[in-house]
Amino acid sequence: MNDLLRNDPLTTYIRKFLTWLEVAHYSPRTVLARRKQLVLFKNWCFERYIDTPFEVDRRTVEQYRRFLFYKRKKDGTPLAVGSQCTFLVGVRVFFSWLAKNNHILYNPTSELELPKLERMLPRSVLSVAEVDQIMDQPDVTTALGIRDRAILETLYSSGIRRLEIVNLGVNDVDLDKGVLFIRQGKGNRDRVVPIGSRSCSWIEKYLHEVRPYYLRDMDLKVLFLTVSGRSFHPDIVTRMIRDYVKQAGIDCGGACHLFRHSMATSMLENGADIRHIQLILGHASLNTTQIYTKVSILKLKEVHSKTHPARLKRDQA
Repeated sequence: MNDLLRNDPLTTYIRKFLTWLEVAHYSPRTVLARRKQLVLFKNWCFERYIDTPFEVDRRTVEQYRRFLFYKRKKDGTPLAVGSQCTFLVGVRVFFSWLAKNNHILYNPTSELELPKLERMLPRSVLSVAEVDQIMDQPDVTTALGIRDRAILETLYSSGIRRLEIVNLGVNDVDLDKGVLFIRQGKGNRDRVVPIGSRSCSWIEKYLHEVRPYYLRDMDLKVLFLTVSGRSFHPDIVTRMIRDYVKQAGIDCGGACHLFRHSMATSMLENGADIRHIQLILGHASLNTTQIYTKVSILKLKEVHSKTHPARLKRDQA
């Protein structure tokens, strides 16, 4: 990338900040995200002849906030509120670092209020019958079908994220104990996740009957391999899951997260403690997990049917 080659003070400090993130062991994804956020801010500043962090004040930050509000993407749609927040957080973290390291006298973003985020419910949640429909789509008489069924079962049983299943290693699976070890998940947090016996049986079948024939590089330790013997790109997994969902005749949005949402909702409806679901999903905050209490409607329907007066049969006049 050549977006940070200039030697003006603002660009120089952004480069130093990104280097600091790497040294502090932030994930490559985090560093890349911060870079994207700060490049947008830097370009916006240059258009206004601002090329040093010392020229940025509270008024400048508020103007940038308005710019994000009115910014349009290539298709003409506005930035989502969540995206606006993400870009502002990147700027706020950068100036906080500058102030903390005495590169600037004060932090102009210290009183910046982020746009209020709406708590959006998952767009789609699959029923158990719909999950079974999707599971039946891969042709398990073929090596490819066995692999894909194992991936589908793993996603649904464990509720792990797309990137987590891509990075899942052979040694991260303990089939005897029925657990997965997720290394450096979101937020660089490790966790142990239970996995069901049905999923374990498909993983075992894949390990014995498929993976040895796909493997080209003996040093490659990821569990699920492409037919060319490489690790998956996350977008390929998304496309594969989406194709199976469509093939099952289910019209809904989402792919990998569809199984994550469905697993969490089903467990909650069947009486699982929300704190246990939080640990399985790897949420840092219980607030994130509590969204599933709003999706889980079965318990509410049960209470409604037992207590609402409209259930009573009235005597005919």
